[in-house]
Amino acid sequence: MNTSEAHDIDFTVDTRNLYREEAITDLKVASIRRLLPIHVDGTEDPSRTPIFIGHTELMSPEGPIPLQARLEADTFNQAMDVFPDAMNQALADMVERIKQMQREQNMENRIIVPGFSNGR
Repeated sequence: MNTSEAHDIDFTVDTRNLYREEAITDLKVASIRRLLPIHVDGTEDPSRTPIFIGHTELMSPEGPIPLQARLEADTFNQAMDVFPDAMNQALADMVERIKQMQREQNMENRIIVPGFSNGR
């Protein structure tokens, strides 16, 4: 990034979209972040709904693989209930992205034989 591009970044804080973050964990599998909406003075904003984000890590031979997903929940109890399905979906999405990247890489690495076209 050059200097002129760096000056084009807007670092203004969106004071109408502030959240206080809390981290809750079971010290085993689940880590749930609760983002509580707040006003600019730090008081809670009851007009907006908290956001819950689930996080876990899977171990692989190459090291930990993070999984993260928004939990469709209004309360912490609901967030705990939907956590397993959300992590399973995040895992399925990640596996599909890896397969897609492998397909794209295979397409880029195929051998091109002069004189042959792609079905033409």
